[in-house]
Amino acid sequence: MLLEKYVQGNGEYFSFTRKQASDFAKQVASDFNPIHDEDAKRFCVPGDLLFSYLLTRYGIAQRLSCQFSGMVGADIELHCAEDQDVIAIKDGQDKQYLSFQRSGPSQQDLNVIEPLIQDYVRFSGQNFPHILQPLMQRHNVMINPQRPLVIYESMALEFDFLPSQKVDLSLTSSSLAVEGKRGNALLQFSLKENGKLIGFGEKRMILSNLVPYDNEQMTQMVLEYNSRKAVA
Repeated sequence: MLLEKYVQGNGEYFSFTRKQASDFAKQVASDFNPIHDEDAKRFCVPGDLLFSYLLTRYGIAQRLSCQFSGMVGADIELHCAEDQDVIAIKDGQDKQYLSFQRSGPSQQDLNVIEPLIQDYVRFSGQNFPHILQPLMQRHNVMINPQRPLVIYESMALEFDFLPSQKVDLSLTSSSLAVEGKRGNALLQFSLKENGKLIGFGEKRMILSNLVPYDNEQMTQMVLEYNSRKAVA
């Protein structure tokens, strides 16, 4: 299974080590966000890994949405609290990190789900700099080079009908709403099977600690990001 080496289980509980989460970010998602570095002070398990785990465990449904409410650290024992079509990821102290909602027909064919996960998270790996940098430049803001922080707020998928083969994702629109030092980014994409449109998806992200856009600093951030990617 795709996720087998990126998650560890203990009965009803599951968790992610720093190495597992960091390896998933870099090796599967091509995501080099510093908060996913194995030695990061403010380490965070990638939201894409949590979402992928849920898709693998529960399958895909015609309508899926995922709302994040907290950053998951390494080695935290988590479990899924199920209430009809709503699944919450919580820790042993009942702190909730994520709410996962599903409705409509569903299927659990890993031959469809795992390629979808791979394409979805690779799409996420293009967030910076390919998508976010032009948005920030357009709005004359940028994430703080000293304290860069981009986190997921929510994501959703909706199918006209469930796929039976590989699904291809393509960006259709992107926008950024700036409120003081916070930015709310919305990325929307199409879902196609054999070239036929079968659904849509969206991802919402929060950009914190925004500062005025500086072309020289942004160029340096992009160079450093790409160099980290090249040596990984």
